[in-house]
Amino acid sequence: MPLDALALALAAAFVHAAWNLLLSGSEDTRAATAVALASGAVVWAPVAALTWRVDRSAWPYIAASGSLELLYLVLLATAYATAAMGFVYPISRGSAPVLVLVAGAIGGAASPSALSAVGVIVAALGIVLVRGLRTEHRPRDLALALTIGALIASYTLVDKHGVTHANPLAYLQVVFSLAAIGYVAGALRVLGPRRIRAAVRPSSVLAGVGYFGSYGLTLIALRLASAASVAAVRESSVVIAAFALAASGREPAGRGRLAGAALVAAGVALISLG
Repeated sequence: MPLDALALALAAAFVHAAWNLLLSGSEDTRAATAVALASGAVVWAPVAALTWRVDRSAWPYIAASGSLELLYLVLLATAYATAAMGFVYPISRGSAPVLVLVAGAIGGAASPSALSAVGVIVAALGIVLVRGLRTEHRPRDLALALTIGALIASYTLVDKHGVTHANPLAYLQVVFSLAAIGYVAGALRVLGPRRIRAAVRPSSVLAGVGYFGSYGLTLIALRLASAASVAAVRESSVVIAAFALAASGREPAGRGRLAGAALVAAGVALISLG
């Protein structure tokens, strides 16, 4: 893997972990998500405009991906409001590549290699450790985290095909902007303008910029290295987030959860390289 691609993939991992840390640390995660999405859409619009190309054939994928992204963001904000990030993040991020692999195998698109099969087992063990051998989290929280993982897998599969019909940055800008419009409109109706105004803070704005930017960095890295190697490095965000939470004292984590986060990242790496 070239050093420039490695640096970009690591940067994407850090940025992804950072925006999730900022969002989950908000007092009102639902309102903060609305501010983040609006900010990200505005900040990155000029960048997308400079590389604009969206074919007609891209719009069905854009509509599907935008809807999945919207539901993903609603559930993510809900999860961070009711459960610890150290629980939600590794399970949702770690389960997504496993589900993509399983979907591909069931659909006959690809047969998983031995390395990928081992990766699934390692990631599953990691998820068990993150959850806790003694049930320390509600079943609802686990179901929510796994549902978020399923949504990540779903929009990943859609985007894999949709991005071929447009410039990647323009495609993502439209998808994310549609999700932002839907989320902000719903938030204004449910939460009200006052709560959203109260969530306008530097951390919320930075979270939005990171939400858009982390995927942009990944796309650049994909032009320089294989998708498998980039995906493997990018999933180090699971470990980065786990240690950041523990080091900051925001969510004290035992050895089991930290080891589980590391296993999830290792399992995803094996799946990506398999």
